[in-house]
This record gives sequence, C-alpha cells and structure tokens, in this order.
Amino acid sequence: MARDAWIGLSTRIFVAACTACAALATGTACAATISAVDDAGETVTLAAPAQRVISLSPHATELIYAAGGGAKLVGAVAYSDYPPQAQSVPRVGDNRAFDLERIAALKPDLIVVWRHGNAQQQIDRLRELHIPLFFSEPHRLDDVATSLTRLGALLGTQKTAAQAALAYRRTIAQLRTRYSLRAPVKVFYEVWDRPLMTINGEHMISDVIALCGGRNVFAALRPLVPTLSTEAVLAANPDAIITASQGATAPDQPLPALAHWRAWPQVQAVARGNLFSIDGDLLTRPGPRIAQGAAQLCEDLDRARSRDASTAN
Repeated sequence: MARDAWIGLSTRIFVAACTACAALATGTACAATISAVDDAGETVTLAAPAQRVISLSPHATELIYAAGGGAKLVGAVAYSDYPPQAQSVPRVGDNRAFDLERIAALKPDLIVVWRHGNAQQQIDRLRELHIPLFFSEPHRLDDVATSLTRLGALLGTQKTAAQAALAYRRTIAQLRTRYSLRAPVKVFYEVWDRPLMTINGEHMISDVIALCGGRNVFAALRPLVPTLSTEAVLAANPDAIITASQGATAPDQPLPALAHWRAWPQVQAVARGNLFSIDGDLLTRPGPRIAQGAAQLCEDLDRARSRDASTAN
C-alpha cells in the first residue's frame, strides 16, 4: 500500500475510534451491547439497558422489582401482587394465556418468561414478535441471587441488583449456619392431596428443607413433583409434615389443609403435632422472599425438634 494511502486509512481509523470513545463518554448511542445468560442457558443480548419490560410470572415480577427495574415494568401477568406497586402494572393475561396483541402494543424491549410455567405454544408465538426473551426459572436457592444480578445487567440497575443479591445471600448463609447442622428432621412436603403429590430433591423447596437441617423423605423420587400413595407416607413416617397455604398460619392453630393426616396418629408428625403450613407466596415463588419462607420453615423444624426431645423425655 502506498505511504499516502496508508496514512489516509490510519487517519480514518483514528477518527472513527475517537468518535466511538466520544459517544461512550457522552452517553450517546454506540455499538456496545449488554448480555446475560438466562436459565435456559441462552445468551440474551440487548443494544442498551431495557426500558420497557414485561413479566410473565409473579416470581419474575418480584425479581425485577428487587433488581431495581420496577419502574421499567410496563406489563405483568395475573397474581403479580408483590411488591404492592406491582398490582397497578397493566395485565397481559396469566401464565397460561397471554394477550399477545396487548404485549405487542406495549412495545417491550425485554420479556421475562417463566421457562416451564408458561405454555410452550404461547412462548413460540412470543418468539414471532422478535423481542428478546429472558427465561427465568431458578432451581436452587443460590440461583435467586444469580437471577438478580443477571437481570440487573439487562436492566442497567447493576448496583441495586448487586445489593439485593448480597442481602439475600447473607440471609441464606445465616440460616444455613444456624440450622443446617442441627439434629435432622424427616420431612414430608405436601404439594397437593388429591392426588397426593410431593417434591423431590431437585426442587428448591427441598433446598430449603436441607438448609433448615431437614431431610426430604422423598428426595430420590422422580419427577420433580411426583405423585405418591398415602401408604408411602405412612412407611416413611416423617417427623414433620409441611404444606403451603394462601396465607401465613399460626403454628399452633388448626390446619385444615393437613387435617386429613390426623386419621393416622401412628405417624410421628401427627403424634407430636408437627403439621405446619407456610404462606405459599414465601415458599413456592423462586424469588427473594423465599428467604422469609425459609426462616419460617426453619423455626417450624426447630419446634419439631423440641417436641421430639420432650417426647423422648
């Protein structure tokens, strides 16, 4: 290449680089992008932090608010009721049936999808809108903090998200230190009674049970939420039976959801009065408030330990 031509090319490259640097310095549009890996293992890339976000799961709504992106939420599904301000966000259907026209009209630049909770056919139609999708489905307690930081990156709220993740991790670590090495308690977690359903060891609630020093008596079953017989529960003879309720239940009040187990007083959990119900929103939604549900479950299992000791004496 001739010397003059080389100098000309070098000059143009230098000017272009300076222009890009200036754009970055002044906050104007530039070619930089942001990305995060979602719970489907896919990399979600945006040209700039999301400004108009739609949540298609109540737990995702909680994660978005906790990560600092609540003001950017322009649509959410039914039952997105926490924090309280989420109740005023326009609805775009529920987890099974989306209003696709409404979603498109809201012009989102990011949609947070519940990976296995939203119907696949609906997800396929969402893809046709060519709007970035972030699949959210935390499986383990530690995944909640990871979800916060990843969403914070896409929302441009990294500082708030990092603080929320740190606070969550601290709470979980404190509970683990306090309870995980205490005397083990055999736990049966009842998801539903007709048919009788529970959770296996891969479920986040099983993580919570272990955090509290409990042992999920059906951890080895398959699938994630297996169906089982009453006889299987009787054979497992759990020390405590736990379920989720629509609202918090005082520990010593009658529990209608578990009343059917009183027909089998030979079960340790029944004999010792270890039938516990915890607010489902704090235990079944894989968001930051699961730390509150975990604290309640740990207290219940400690109560079961004390009753065990008093029985032994």
